[in-house]
Order: sequence, then C-alpha cells, then structure tokens
Amino acid sequence: MKTFITLLLITFSLFLGNAQAHEISGTVTDASGLPLPGVIILVKGTTAGTQSDFDGHYSIFAEAGQKLVFSYLGYMKEEKKITAKTKTLNIQMKEDSAHLDEVVVTGIGLKRKSDQITTSKQVVRSESVNHTNNSNVVQSLSGKASGLLVTPPNTGVNQNTRIVLRGNRSLTGNKKALIVIDGVISSSETLSKMNPNLIKSVNVIKGANVAALYGSDGVNGVFIVSTKNGADTDNESYDKIEENIFENVATAPLSTFSIDVDKAGYSNIRRMINNGQKVPLDAVKVEEMINYFGYEYPQPKGDDPFSITTEMASSPWNQDTKLVRIGLKGKTIPLDNVPASNLVFLLDVSGSMSDINKLPLLKSALEVLVNQLREVDKVSIVVYAGAAGLVLPPTSGNEKKTIMDAINNLGAGGSTAGGAGINLAYKIAEENFIKGGNNRVILATDGDFNVGASSDRSMEDLIEEHRKSGVFLTCLGFGMGNYKDSKMETLADKGNGNHAYIDTMQEAQKVLGSEFFGTIYTIAKDVKIQVEFNPNKVQAYRLIGYENRLLNDEDFIDDTKDAGELGSGHTVTALYEIIPTGVKSKYLKEVDKLKYTLTSPKGNSDEIVTVKFRYKEPDGDTSKLIVKTLKDNNAQFKNTSPDFKFAAAVALFGLQLRHSEFIDTNKSSDVIALAEAGKGNDKEGYRSEFIRLVKSYQ
Repeated sequence: MKTFITLLLITFSLFLGNAQAHEISGTVTDASGLPLPGVIILVKGTTAGTQSDFDGHYSIFAEAGQKLVFSYLGYMKEEKKITAKTKTLNIQMKEDSAHLDEVVVTGIGLKRKSDQITTSKQVVRSESVNHTNNSNVVQSLSGKASGLLVTPPNTGVNQNTRIVLRGNRSLTGNKKALIVIDGVISSSETLSKMNPNLIKSVNVIKGANVAALYGSDGVNGVFIVSTKNGADTDNESYDKIEENIFENVATAPLSTFSIDVDKAGYSNIRRMINNGQKVPLDAVKVEEMINYFGYEYPQPKGDDPFSITTEMASSPWNQDTKLVRIGLKGKTIPLDNVPASNLVFLLDVSGSMSDINKLPLLKSALEVLVNQLREVDKVSIVVYAGAAGLVLPPTSGNEKKTIMDAINNLGAGGSTAGGAGINLAYKIAEENFIKGGNNRVILATDGDFNVGASSDRSMEDLIEEHRKSGVFLTCLGFGMGNYKDSKMETLADKGNGNHAYIDTMQEAQKVLGSEFFGTIYTIAKDVKIQVEFNPNKVQAYRLIGYENRLLNDEDFIDDTKDAGELGSGHTVTALYEIIPTGVKSKYLKEVDKLKYTLTSPKGNSDEIVTVKFRYKEPDGDTSKLIVKTLKDNNAQFKNTSPDFKFAAAVALFGLQLRHSEFIDTNKSSDVIALAEAGKGNDKEGYRSEFIRLVKSYQ
C-alpha cells in the first residue's frame, strides 16, 4: 500500500510538472530575416495570447503539450508544439501569395486587411460630429457608438478628455483608446481641440483582435479619424529639386558633385507611403534612396581610405541609353580601434515634439545608442525649447543608467530656440574636445525652429562658423506634419555631418545601432567626384539625383570648397545615364553650332569615362587625387551584378515618384522585377522591405 501511494504521488507530481506553464520567448521574422511586428501569437484552444513587438520579439506562457499559433496577414499560419524543454522558439514565417495582394497599409505601417480581423466597427460620419452644440469633438462623439465612454475631468470646451470603450481589457491597467488622425497616432487632447468642421469621419474599432491592426496600443479600441484635407504634409518643408537634364558633352564634358551619405530621403518617403500620405515631389531624393542600402563593394587596398568600383550596361528603362554605376567603399575600421567619442546630444523638447513619434520615439531610440557606449566615451545632454540648457554634464559611457535617467526625465513644451541650443551644444563639445577622437554634436528634432536664428541662411552661417572647431554634426529627424527637411539637410551639409530620418524603432536600431560608430568615425572628408566623358563614345549624359550636391567644375581642385564626408564602412553609389554617340534620342536637345570653340572630338579611345576623386584626411587641409577609367562595352543589363540591378530598381522607383520625364516606364512591376533580380543575399532584410514597400504603393 505504501509503495502504491508513493507511485501515485510521483505520478501526480509528474502530471503537475508537465501541466505547469513556463515562459517561451523568441523572435518572429520573415524569410529574409527581417523582424515582423504585430504577429499574433495564441495558445491554441485558449484565450491566452500576445503579439510581437517592433523588433519581432515576443514572450508568452504555455504548458508542455500545448501548441502556439502564429498568425500574420500575408503569411502562412505556423503552429509549434511546446515541450517541457522549450524555452526559446524563433519563427520564420513564409509569405502566402494568395493573400499578399489583399494586404493594406494601416496608419502605423502594419499591413493588415480589416475585414479579415474579428472586430466591431462603427463609423461616425461628419454630420454626426458637426451637428452638435458641443465644440469639443471628443465629447460630441458620446452616444454615437456603443460602449463609448467620454469622461472629461473638468467642464469646459477643450479640457483634457478620457476616452474608454467598454468591453476592452488592458493588462497594463491603461484603459484609454488609441487615437489615429489621418494615419498619425495622436491623443484625445489633440482630437478635442480640432475644428469639427474639418472632420470627415471617425471609425470606432474594438474587439479581441484589434491589436492585429494597430499593435498593442490598440487593444483598448481605436478611433481612426479622417479629416477632409487628408494626411497633411503641407507644413513640411523641402528644398525645391530641379531634376538633372541630359548635358551635351560637346559643350559640357565635365560633371562635378559632392558625395552624399545621407539616408533620410528613403526612410522619410517610406513613412509617407506606410501612412497612406501623398509623397511631395521635392521629398524624393533619388541619391539618398539609393544610398540607404549597402552594396558589396570590395575593401580598399593600400593607403587609400576607399575603393572604387565602376560598371556599365544597357539601361533597364530606356532602350537607347546606357547606365553607368560608380561605387565607393570606405575602409572598415574595427570597433575596438575606433577612438574615444565626445558626444553632445542636442535634443529638441519644444511643444512641437510632444507627438508619440517624436520625443517618446527619440527617448527609445537614444537607448539603442547609449547601450553601445564604452567607458572611454562621454556624453553630454543639452536641451532647447524656449531657452537652452545643460541637463547632463559630460558623463562616462559606462554610466548608462545616469544617462538614460536624464533622457527619460525630459518632457516637451514651449517654443523652439534652435540657435541658442546649437551654440550651447558646440560650446560643451569644444570644451571637452578629444584630440584624435570623435567629437560630434547629435541634433534630434523635427526641425521646426521658430525662435532666434531660424532661417536656413542663419543656420547655415551658424554651423559654418562652429565647424571650424573640428566638431562634426549628426542630424536626426523625427515626426511628421511639420517636419523641416530643408533645415535638417542644411545643418548636416554645413556641419561636416550627416542626416537621417527615424520613423520606427527598427530604423533607430539601424541608424543608432548597427551603423552609428561607422558613421561617426570619419575616414575622409570633402570627397568630390568629377567625371569626364569621351565625346567619341558619349553624346550626352545626366547624373541621376545629387541635384543639391552639384559643384562647379573649378570647385573640384579648390580645397576651400566644402564637400561630403565618408565614414568607416560607408558605401556611396552614383548612377549616370548616357546617350552613346550616333544614337538618336528624344531626350537630346540640339544646340546651335559654336563659332569660336572646337567641338569635333579628337583622338579615339575605348575609354568611355574618366572618373576622378579628391578627398582630404579627416584632419587635413590638402586634397589627394585618385583616377579611374571605364572602358566601353555592350553588356546587357540582365547580365550585370545583383547590386547594380537593385540600385537601378531603387532609382527607377524614385524617378517614378518624381514623375520623371526621362523614363519610359511607370509600372511598379518593372521596379519589383529589377529589385527581385538584385535582392541577393539580403542578410539584414532591407531589400525585401523595399520590395514590400513598392508592392504596397498605389
């Protein structure tokens, strides 16, 4: 009997052990390894569930023997059985071609189709909102949708208002519904202050699976507000771009420009497309789109800080032209050899930074950078709103908690004294200058300067004066609606720096994580390119993009003229489209014969172009010259390298967005075909993301 009881207890204990839930965590990615945010993970047969975050991470409790079900629209459902030993479960989901064409882009860039999600949806039309005696938009919604509770803490027209949808639960205790206005996550306070006459409709969505549409922030219901003007980019500013035309070699044999390693143009238009916004023509910077992606150029050999690659083939979008690719690759310096950094964070905490995709995203993004800091690095923090102030004196990189506490304590409010902030940040950087180190101001803002020095010219003069100190500048752009790209680009160009736009935490990981120390470690400055075309081979040419980086031909040998910087491991790609000699083209404009200048070509050569490069050492004042030639060939584009195909795909998409007159196709299918042919290894998944972006764009 005693033996039987012992066996019974052992069996019971084993049963309890197997039935005990334990934590399983992992990452969900697509076939290319790109993280998938918003994947729904359910314990099959139960109501327990969670979803992946913006980095694809998830965590859930389940018992041995149960199954986890992974669901994501556009991908095949995955089921995995849990064992007692399962602790880490990484899932790679496969695309479901039957559903890909039905995917739509929601307000925060997650691709879903609402009619395939279990939700309750009610639409409140503008008539219901406008025909009310209450000028507070939020309070006027009361009684217009079932289960809607509108509870203002005080009486009054524009007091803060709390919106709750009955029947929704929150694990965090936060019952507030999510507000999305024209594709932008906002607040009930912002909605309450809107003019009711501007509202077209309000969609009220709730239900167990609403998180599949808007992530964890939407578990308490979502108010999707559409205005009559739609998503507003009218208050954003971009420098006007006049697209480069074909230049006649007989009268203009030289093309000269500064390199550009900025990548803000691509992530900015990605934000617009994901939010369903119209893309302004001047926001499309084709060179920044191309250079957002890395290319497999060889490491430099010898003493030169970068390698040079050239390639030519028939054009994939014009039958009568050829395409030339010029690529630079900066020498990769191991992180252990990167000098100590003196970083001054210059953070905009003005009222315009209060939106969720501005200061809150900035705080999370900076944590990615802070986690990489070393003991030899030091960080200072300057903030500016109505005035500028130092909130963190120079602090060692190993004091991460101190740095993050200072960042997390920041709040937004007031006007924007940008000029005062820049002056103070450079003062701190110069006082703590590390000779031979990385001395840099990192400006994070939406660019909406409105107090003090605010014009582009004033900012340009201010930065040009400060750059003489040897302190470089990085500009990080955030937000939408009032984003001032023109100011950000001006500051970065004149501050010997670079410009990036951060729209998601994934982009923050790229800019401030995997690429940051390579970006700030400058290996060559004032890098200029000059291309001479052989008139025996080329009638006309045009540089694709780089319109705001063009230089006068005499600037190439003038060492006082500023140009772009190249960082460790950076790649730079430029594309030229050429019209061969003897080919008739609708793009070639005739000029009258010259009386005094000899225009008939002399000599003959297989060389089609000579490419010259000038650069300075990071602390040098005299430039060095590198020369490379490219011989003519009749290569077909289908036989070129994957990198060439992909760069051309990105360029073609940019030209389509700009409504360029120099392409014979406006079909997105041509872009997709080129990109898929050039996808290559794509270890980080950025090329796959581009293909999905083009597929989603209408």
